[in-house]
Parts: sequence; C-alpha cells; structure tokens
Amino acid sequence: MNAAEDPVSPVEVPSTALFTDQYELTMVQAALRAGTARRRSAFEVFTRRLPEGRRYGVVAGTGRVLDAVTNFRFDADVLGYLREARVVDEPTLRWLEDYRFSGRVTGYPEGEVYFPGSPVLRVEGSFAECVLLETVVLSVLNHDSAIASAASRMAVAAGDRPLIEMGARRTHELAAVAAARAAYVGGFSSTSNLAAGFRYGIPTVGTSAHAFTLLHDSERDAFTAQVDSMGRGTTLLVDTYDVTEAVRTAVEVAGPDLGAVRIDSGDLLLLAHRVRQQLDDLGAHRTRIIVTSDLDEYAIASLAASPVDAYGVGTQLVTGSGHPTAAMVYKLVARAESDDPAAPLVPVAKKSMGGKLSVGGVKWAARSRDTAGVAEAEVLGTGPVPPELAGRELQVELVRDGEVVAREPLDDARDRHRAARAGLPMSAAQLSRGEPVLPTEYR
Repeated sequence: MNAAEDPVSPVEVPSTALFTDQYELTMVQAALRAGTARRRSAFEVFTRRLPEGRRYGVVAGTGRVLDAVTNFRFDADVLGYLREARVVDEPTLRWLEDYRFSGRVTGYPEGEVYFPGSPVLRVEGSFAECVLLETVVLSVLNHDSAIASAASRMAVAAGDRPLIEMGARRTHELAAVAAARAAYVGGFSSTSNLAAGFRYGIPTVGTSAHAFTLLHDSERDAFTAQVDSMGRGTTLLVDTYDVTEAVRTAVEVAGPDLGAVRIDSGDLLLLAHRVRQQLDDLGAHRTRIIVTSDLDEYAIASLAASPVDAYGVGTQLVTGSGHPTAAMVYKLVARAESDDPAAPLVPVAKKSMGGKLSVGGVKWAARSRDTAGVAEAEVLGTGPVPPELAGRELQVELVRDGEVVAREPLDDARDRHRAARAGLPMSAAQLSRGEPVLPTEYR
C-alpha cells in the first residue's frame, strides 16, 4: 500500500480546515482554557445500524480522508476569517496556526465491507487535534460509503455486465467527482465525469446526447457526423424519434461493425429484445446494447435475462439508491485522565436514551469464518485478540505520527471490495430487504 492513490498530489488540494462545524473549534477553545485539550484520546467512526433492509455496507472515501487530514491547515486567510467572525479567541487562533495532526489513524482498508458497530476508522492523538477532524471525516465517509454501498448492490445485480457512472448532472459538482470515485470502488467500470478521470484515473466514456441528433436536419445526418468523427466503434443514441428506424439507419451509416446503440427511454426490457433481434437481422451481431434511464439495482436485476450488454446509472447511484448517507458517527471511546503521555486510556461512552448508546473502549475488529472460508460474524472487542481470530483482524494502520503510510491505487480498493463481497454468505447478494448478513458480536 505504498503507491500514490491518484495523479494529484495531496499538497495541491486546498486547505480542508473549514470543512468543519463551529462547535469543533469552540470545544478546542474551552478545552485549552480548562487544561484538558492535550489529553490523549481515541475516537472511533461506526454506524449503529445499516440502512433499512441493507445486508452490508462498503467502506469508501478512505483515500479522500487521508487527503483531508494531510491538508487540514489553518493558513493566514482561514485564520483571518476566524478572527474577523470572532469564532474563537486569540489563544485558540495561535494554537490553530501551528495545527498539524500528529497522531495515529487506523481503520478498515477502503473497499472492505462493514456492519453495525464496525470501527471503520479510529483516530488517536490529543483531544484537540482529533476532535477537529470529526466533521470532515464524517462528511467524506458518510457520502462515499453510501454511494459505494449502492454501487455494490448494482454490481451484484449486473453480474458480469459493465456499469457506467453518469450521475454528475444529478448532484453537486464536487460531490459528483467523489461519487464517481466511490462507484468505481463499489464495482462500476467507468464514468462520464472527466474530473474524476483526471483526478483518480477512472476510465471515462461518452459520445453524444439527444441534443446532437436534434441539432442536425435528420437522424441520418447526425449519425453520419458522429461516425465520421468518432469511428464505427462509437455508440449511437437511437431513441430520439423512432427506435426501429434509428437502428436501421445506424447500421446503414456505420455498417455491421457499429460499436453500440444506446436506449434511454421506454420499456427497456421489450426494446432490448427487439433491438437485439433487429441488429442480428441486419448482420450487426457484435453491436452492443447499452441502456440508461433512471436505473437502480432493482431495474438492473429485472433486465438480467435481456440482451443488454451494459448499464448507465445516474440519479439513483449518486443519491445512494434511497440512502444518501451511511449514518456513521465519530465518538470519543477512550481518553486519558491527565496530560501525562504515559497515562492509560480509560473507556468512555455516551449513555443517553433514544437508541444512541455507544460502546466504550478502543476496539479491535475481526471476521470469523467457517471451514469453507465464508464469513460468519463481525467480532469486536477490547483487550487481546482471541487466538482463534489472530491474523484475521480487519483494521490497518493508515497514519502514523501524523504521516500517511497507506496510500494505494484506487484499483486496489476496487479489487479488495470484490474479494470481501465474495467472502460473504450467498444471501449478501439478495436485493430483497433483510437483516445484516453477518451478526455483530462483542467480546
């Protein structure tokens, strides 16, 4: 895990220090004044429950979290804003001016699956330096894990057929880039988003929209212009007017070596069968059929028996297919009773009512498996790892003494997710509502 994750160096990314909530800074101010800011602390990120009916979650955004931690700096402009807005006092501003995270971060590697209670990330250091990271860490992990979890379900439904991420027009422009990245981790093979291609090296695809056909005096003129420009292997959009006539014209213009046709509306199941038959009758046996139009995992599954070759997914993907957040929280689970660096950590936990209980203590996580290697339970605990689970721990070191030690190519996370999903019970592939496919056990 040493290779750079993407072509853009983290130091080129703007400061992430203001991607936070005001109370993070005011807590630091009060803790500095009380003399407790430097107490050694441990925070854990976890979710108390999966979205209703989901069988597993997918950890995504870890690489972006590492960038956010690296670039969490209070430069002159940021400090000037905080001073003018009187967010915190001068002693706190002086402390922030020198802020550099110097602690340790461990967690599930990107692409791994998780379950209720799984400590997907642990941040250790002084209370002040750790608490400042809460908002940005949750912002990244909640969004990206929700998208990757939806993408994984769609990948299961699609089987071996490729999935194209094309949701940039249905979300915030920056969220679109993160969504394309998370979708790739979850099993999508390409994106229409060029910013995602530039930043993360994700393969990009795209040819034309209905506007290109409408621009020309006839559909034939539009197809001819596209083929002349992009070659016979291009994808022609065939549902602007009449699909049957468009397919006939497409093959006449491009010949039997036409790369693909795309259908973006109508009864996709019926049209796919009709178009496949028509293409075969015209001798275009290798021309692929790509379908789009508000697909989700259920629509994809309904097309499993159809002659579709690839799916393009937008709105439902970038909104988490009904669950736009992973509902992760960032909770203090242990802290020292003094500033002494050698002071032991004492477990702490929220005990309020209303289903928001936390389990105190720094936790390890491991996955027990049966004799066939299939996962049986997500096992969490404090203290020594039981001998039977040794070597099966899920957490890895991500940051040591403030320095990132676990950057990796995005394809590694994608491959890891595929392997992690394959190691779950077969019921994990079911799209029907159900309980998490693995129980969470505390020891």
